[in-house]
Amino acid sequence: MFVLELTYTAPLDAVDAVLEAHVAWLDEQYEKGTFLASGRKNPRDGGVILAVAEDRARIEAIAATDPFVGAGVCAYRITEFAATKTAPELARHRETPG
Repeated sequence: MFVLELTYTAPLDAVDAVLEAHVAWLDEQYEKGTFLASGRKNPRDGGVILAVAEDRARIEAIAATDPFVGAGVCAYRITEFAATKTAPELARHRETPG
């Protein structure tokens, strides 16, 4: 499992200019089952995405296709972790310590 932290690197008007394309990209990733949750940070200086994939390289490749990245308005910080405990709805994503 991965936590993707987005930090805006441009003014909000530049971010908002690409927001519709970013939301469509998010929708695609939800349809594929890659993203589990996402939202804006408070204060609004970026966002957070909770995601699953087979490996870090795959998540990095997905993040690189974000329209925010193409427009140069955000930077990603990706943290991988082992989800050994989850809410029942996320049980299929649990990992055993090892």
